[in-house]
Amino acid sequence: MKKNQQWAGWGPTSQQPQQHYLVEPRHLAGGGDGRYVTEFLRASGWKDRSKNGGPVVFDSPDKSVRIGYDPYIQPGGWTISGRQTATQEAWHATLGRQVPVEIVAGVTDALTRPKTAHAPNVWGPLQEQGWDTEPGLHFTARSPDGDAFVRFHQSAPGQAHWWAGARNEHGRVWEAVFTPTTPMHLVQAFSTALADPEPVMRPLGHIPPSQRIRTTSVSVLPSQLGAWQQARITAARTATWTSNAFATNKARPQGPGARPPAKAGRQR
Repeated sequence: MKKNQQWAGWGPTSQQPQQHYLVEPRHLAGGGDGRYVTEFLRASGWKDRSKNGGPVVFDSPDKSVRIGYDPYIQPGGWTISGRQTATQEAWHATLGRQVPVEIVAGVTDALTRPKTAHAPNVWGPLQEQGWDTEPGLHFTARSPDGDAFVRFHQSAPGQAHWWAGARNEHGRVWEAVFTPTTPMHLVQAFSTALADPEPVMRPLGHIPPSQRIRTTSVSVLPSQLGAWQQARITAARTATWTSNAFATNKARPQGPGARPPAKAGRQR
């Protein structure tokens, strides 16, 4: 993907129906198209720092968070890093390249939105979808098919991290690790997207070779794909505009005695 390339739909241009597949469970669906993540970030006002032919790099508008995707190294994948701020310690997360983009977007989309006032609960979304929990030193939740897990791993006092992964009959497919300082609402956003029972769509030729997945063949017009993709981009732009408008109004002086902002220009 070229730097600063504007989104114009990433489906085929022909209006012939294209063969796609709905894949479930989503944790075994394969990585997918990274533009599902990056175009949402772009539409949310994140700065594209990528270089042509190099890894993908996006910075948040306040430069406190950086998201990268590097397919050129081993094992490669997604990295998300947060700088230390007045209210938050530095944190880091890595998600392997085969983590489905719909699950990665659970975290990255959440970074574009304000935190809610509700206390985060990482285990809640998993338990709601029937994941089994295993209490102990390393508290673990496992998917109903047994092929995915989320674990709070504590190797020693004061040394703990969130660890997740998925496997099929061929072995480990992907892993994701969050440092203990990662904001809990982001880990919950990850577990919510991971536990979502909805299948994800993959084009012909992009289905992982596994007997553990179930597929449903569908014919999709490029115009339909474009409309779905545009709806996601529009939602990001609308949320960003609304947030910026709210912040601007909040910053304006209030009350009958408030003075309007001075006009730019030279005084006579």
